[in-house]
Amino acid sequence: MRTIAKDELAEFRRRNAWILWSVALFSLFVNLLMLTGPLYMLQVYERVLGSGSEETLLALSVLVAFLFAMMGILDYARARVAARFGARLQEAFDGRVFRAALDRAQRTGQAQTALGDLASVQRVMSSPVFMAVFDLPFTPLFIVAIFSFHGWLGWMALGAAGVLILVTLFNRITTAGPLAEAAETSRAADRMAGEMQSSAEVIRSLGMQGTAFTRWHRQRARALDVSMRVADRAGGYATLSKTLRLFLQSAILGLAALLVLRGELRAGAMIAGSILMGRALAPIDLAIGQWPMIQEALRGWTRLRELLLSEGQEPERLALPRPKAALEVAGLTIAPPGEKKPSLRGVSFRLEPGEALGIIGPSGSGKSTLARAITGVWPIAGGSIRLDRATLDQYDPDALGKLIGYLPQSVSLFDGSVAENIARLDPNPSGEAVTSAAVAAAADTMIRELPQGYDTQVSGLGPRLSGGQVQRVGLARALYGDPVLLVLDEPNSALDHEGSEALNLAVQRMKAAGNSVLIMAHRPNAIQQCDKLLVLKNGVVQAFGPRDEVLAKVLQNSADVQRVTSAKAAGDLT
Repeated sequence: MRTIAKDELAEFRRRNAWILWSVALFSLFVNLLMLTGPLYMLQVYERVLGSGSEETLLALSVLVAFLFAMMGILDYARARVAARFGARLQEAFDGRVFRAALDRAQRTGQAQTALGDLASVQRVMSSPVFMAVFDLPFTPLFIVAIFSFHGWLGWMALGAAGVLILVTLFNRITTAGPLAEAAETSRAADRMAGEMQSSAEVIRSLGMQGTAFTRWHRQRARALDVSMRVADRAGGYATLSKTLRLFLQSAILGLAALLVLRGELRAGAMIAGSILMGRALAPIDLAIGQWPMIQEALRGWTRLRELLLSEGQEPERLALPRPKAALEVAGLTIAPPGEKKPSLRGVSFRLEPGEALGIIGPSGSGKSTLARAITGVWPIAGGSIRLDRATLDQYDPDALGKLIGYLPQSVSLFDGSVAENIARLDPNPSGEAVTSAAVAAAADTMIRELPQGYDTQVSGLGPRLSGGQVQRVGLARALYGDPVLLVLDEPNSALDHEGSEALNLAVQRMKAAGNSVLIMAHRPNAIQQCDKLLVLKNGVVQAFGPRDEVLAKVLQNSADVQRVTSAKAAGDLT
């Protein structure tokens, strides 16, 4: 499919830069108002205590109360604005990242953590550590204010800031690798747990509970060990930073007291300097304490940017009218995701409206690969697939999905009701369309006999459906919405006789309506309604044409092979 690649995160940041500038403006006033406490302390020591004026103390106290109230309001406002920026980011990219992650998983066969990355970025923007980023530029302002009291105090404050910055750098350098390893091992343990839960029936029936637990526990223990090492290291840096900050605040107070005793500093400046020191170091200390969260958000941002650039956005397409069911495949070559060697090479055929094509061949011949290519699931390495003369990339992916009904070899149902599964998770499905699809799949009676009928929940907490029932619901889902093309991959693998008859009837109805059907099959009864037959072997077309002619040719070749094999066994041929 054609895609447009651009740095969408950078573009979002540019469009919403005014929000960040608003946070920066709020931070300016908040940090200026942070000087209220030290200035109040200076005035109390120098004016109030010196003059003994209660009126001056009252006026200063009222003013300070007002300024602190304004600081609290502005601080609360900037936190809300920053949180809204994070929420806007998640709202803007939820759908885009979800689709990009699906595309990447489809192309590579690997699960993606993109939505978790987006959530980690959003969490940082809603946390106090994000405010620390805007407070850090004002640290020099507070150090300059301390310099104004006395040079020694200023140099001590500057040195303290330098020490904490060094701690931050060491924290970043020494925890980056372990943090990434901890995240990966945790994800691997979660993936393994998910796989085992989905295979619970096999694990229990084969007595694998103990070995499965041991395997998972080994992975989980490794993840826990790495996480604990990271937590210990990060916690050590956080403790060191906090201890240093408290010590340095006391140290500057002691140095200021010495200067007061020597007559080089006023008593009010001694207390004010200690307060300013704490304020100057607070954002650095917070950044060190929350460094794992910052690291995860930075890695998440990088991974998101790489994902969105590699999985470009789908361009706007003209909405084409409903096509005729004419399918043309020319020189098609397909390589499975993540592999270089093609599993299909040079496949060509044409299917007219109202026809059904059966595709047969041994396991691994490329039948399922062809099904995935025709439905747009796997990308094309060479050749073309056209539906009513238009290549598949001329259709929007969701629009194409509505035109093609697909029953994969392994049917999976989603958590939800039977009706929601048939309606392809449509939040407002047409009841008539749902029941019509179920009737066409001969699943209506079976569904009505379930405990809550079409409202029966199919999930871990609901009743279990048999393989045949799942296959029927999957067939109804494929038929939902009256697709022009129906692709069935081993459709009768779990169907009984009644289900197979219903399948043949559904194929007849599709053909009668002028639609087309492709059936990938092993069993002969699955191709009873097929007009044409295509034989694949090792990813290459061996025969294509009217069903009976191709079948006769296949049977003849099989008979010739059998005769040659028998003759060799009898010693008549060498």
